[in-house]
Amino acid sequence: MSGCQSDNATDGMNLQGGNARQPAVQSADQAVDAVRESELRAYCPPVSLREGTAYFTTYQKGGQDQADKVIYQASISDVTRKCTYSTGSFGMTVAVAGRVVPGPVGTTGTITMPIRIAAIRGGEVVYSKLFQHQVAISDTAGATQFIFNDPNITISGAPDRSIQVMVGYDEGPNGGR
Repeated sequence: MSGCQSDNATDGMNLQGGNARQPAVQSADQAVDAVRESELRAYCPPVSLREGTAYFTTYQKGGQDQADKVIYQASISDVTRKCTYSTGSFGMTVAVAGRVVPGPVGTTGTITMPIRIAAIRGGEVVYSKLFQHQVAISDTAGATQFIFNDPNITISGAPDRSIQVMVGYDEGPNGGR
């Protein structure tokens, strides 16, 4: 992380009640991306992996559960989120990171993984969307990492602790390839 820091860590930050150097010009992007105190204090529901959906294995036709017939195995290794707030609703961006490892019969090319993001409030599904995320496999000798995100989650009402956001592979009737 040291490569991401500048020589003057407080440059542009008013940590001394007005005595620190202020930037001469503030771009429009900086003004839009400013974080308000109310956003820092607001609740943003955590994201978790739905039990049993963090791994996804594809086999050759007729080779189900046979290790020598694995085309690829995919796994989700991390999830995170960001919330935005407005009157009457809030939005979320959910990001998923993972990797794909080719199996003994794996080949190069593009694969499609069914990734579902769902939000539940008190037992009621308030958001659910299935994505067919494509990953290009250019080498069968090692793992290929991927990042997927859904920036369009909108949930009505205020964010509260009864909301659960879950991510996982969905191979069900509407999730298979």
